[in-house]
Amino acid sequence: MLCAIAVMIADHRFHALETLRLSLSVIARPVQQFAALPAEGLGRAAEYFASQDRLLRDNRELRANLLEQSALAQEARLLRAEEEHLLGMSKSRYAEQGILAEVLYTARNPFTRKIVVDKGLTGGVRAGMPVIDGTGVVGQVTNVSPFTSEVTLVTEKGQSVPVILVRNGLRALAVGSGKGGTIDVPFMPVSADVQDGDVFVTSGIDGTYPPGLLVAKVASVEKNAASMFARIAARPVAGVDSYRYVMLLPLAPTPPRPETTREESRKPVKERGSRAWRERNPGAGGGGAAR
Repeated sequence: MLCAIAVMIADHRFHALETLRLSLSVIARPVQQFAALPAEGLGRAAEYFASQDRLLRDNRELRANLLEQSALAQEARLLRAEEEHLLGMSKSRYAEQGILAEVLYTARNPFTRKIVVDKGLTGGVRAGMPVIDGTGVVGQVTNVSPFTSEVTLVTEKGQSVPVILVRNGLRALAVGSGKGGTIDVPFMPVSADVQDGDVFVTSGIDGTYPPGLLVAKVASVEKNAASMFARIAARPVAGVDSYRYVMLLPLAPTPPRPETTREESRKPVKERGSRAWRERNPGAGGGGAAR
């Protein structure tokens, strides 16, 4: 007891045991580390699994955000394309008279190339009206109901459009092939000056399609000396299988017959052959004057 008190006084007053204490701490350090290994290992394992769980959760959130952002980006691209498409139609010279319509769906018959739009008789649509988009001719209205209309695409078999070649003014007839979304240009002589890449536009001679609308671009020209006609295949310029909006153009008014001709046709033959009639129409009564 007295020895312990003496050692304590000596250590407190003179730091006699400082070296011994440092030596013991150095010796005890490995023992302390070894004793702490299990607890430290459990803590690291718990931290590892917690980190893994956190990383997996963050990864799921990032994937969900990526999918959402991707969908938004695709929607933005679609809206931008539709905006450019609508802007192209709004700049058309037919924008004021045309009827803007939305494509609802493709016709149920898989063997025909037709679409259905959301405008009908109540919207001023009539059968025969040409249909365009921001690029060119899409087709023609062939069936009208009160609220919807059926449009036969320009690529449908038998659907024809009088066209003219932009490069040299050559007149032709563009006819839908009904397969592969292509357009044929039949009855063109082998000697006709038609090349790949040539562009056909509407000629306007049929009174249905206004002149100058883009119709098709020549994709291939096959000329065989044994045949009288060349085989010309073209691709439609308009997006017949794309875009959600189209424009329906009004039908061109039928030119009235000359008023004089209609009035004269109502008069009896006797009156038209009389002397007074010949005096009023000296150019038409030459035969009577000769007599």
